[in-house]
Amino acid sequence: MRTGRVTNGLASAIGGLAALLVIGTTGALAQEKVTVFAAASLKNALDAVNQACTGEAGHPATISYAASSALARQIEEGAPADVFMSADVDWMTYLSDRKLIKSETETRLLGNSIVLVAPADSTIEATIANDFDLAGLIGEGRLAMANVDAVPAGKYGKAALQSLGVWASVEGKVAQAENVRAALALVATGEAPLGIVYKTDAAAEPKVKIVGAFPADSHPAIVYPVAETTGSQGNGPRAFLECLRSAKAKSLFEEQGFTVLTPVASN
Repeated sequence: MRTGRVTNGLASAIGGLAALLVIGTTGALAQEKVTVFAAASLKNALDAVNQACTGEAGHPATISYAASSALARQIEEGAPADVFMSADVDWMTYLSDRKLIKSETETRLLGNSIVLVAPADSTIEATIANDFDLAGLIGEGRLAMANVDAVPAGKYGKAALQSLGVWASVEGKVAQAENVRAALALVATGEAPLGIVYKTDAAAEPKVKIVGAFPADSHPAIVYPVAETTGSQGNGPRAFLECLRSAKAKSLFEEQGFTVLTPVASN
């Protein structure tokens, strides 16, 4: 009888330890922290999606916003990001070529468009077409754009102006900013009479108005890809990517003016 009591006691102890291990593992998974590096133009939409995805992850991801070019280079230099969301395919490819992205996780998630904006109280009117007089509209002021050589919004804008035959007339009037939100701020504060930003940025800033939209065929397609970095660990980053493709995320992205390019993930 004594042996039976010892055996039963040992079994109970082992069972209790196993339960504690399961609880501890579950708690650890719930505490997985996900760090996301995302293009500045995603801020309003992705902040909302991040909150909506908290249920899956247990807590919001930590998101750092900046120009895609700056973020890609930070990842290349070893910055601890789990997920990268770029405003163009080029910077995702840049990291993929350097084996810094898990290519099997890459998704071309969103689309956007670029527009010409002015301060909300401006009287400027524009019809965007071949050889339109953008230089005349700018006058003695400056055209706010994100860096035209590295930042996706700036590259798209420059490509559009070149396609329309007006880049040469305004190149010397461009005020280049470190990212598209900084370019937007120059217009919102009246420091620049006109700027080129994403349509979603214009919608997020009540101090500017859209005075013209650039034809989709005047620049490369605007695509936002997302992927895990090779340094990501655990289930958190993959769960975050899955939530980005959920129906609730789709609705939030569309509310901010993005086009959702991927099918909604099934539950």
